[in-house]
Amino acid sequence: MGRELYDRFPAAKAVFEEADAALGFSLTDLIFHGPEETLRLTEHTQPAILTVSTAAARVLAERWARSRLCRRWQPATRLGSTRRTSPPGP
Repeated sequence: MGRELYDRFPAAKAVFEEADAALGFSLTDLIFHGPEETLRLTEHTQPAILTVSTAAARVLAERWARSRLCRRWQPATRLGSTRRTSPPGP
């Protein structure tokens, strides 16, 4: 899960390194080498899914920013954001 991203894209590798530092253990090693039983524990599965998803998003964002299409098109929605889209009410 996420190994090709990690191997091919520096931005993805940086996300895995950030996760390892934040968690205080090598989530990267657990994701790539197991043991699978440990990875299946919720306290490891949730950060693993977030890490791989964030790595993919960063790679896509980086590649999008470099593309010529970026100048003409912008994403219509953002998923997973807690940013408010309207001013807070009274």
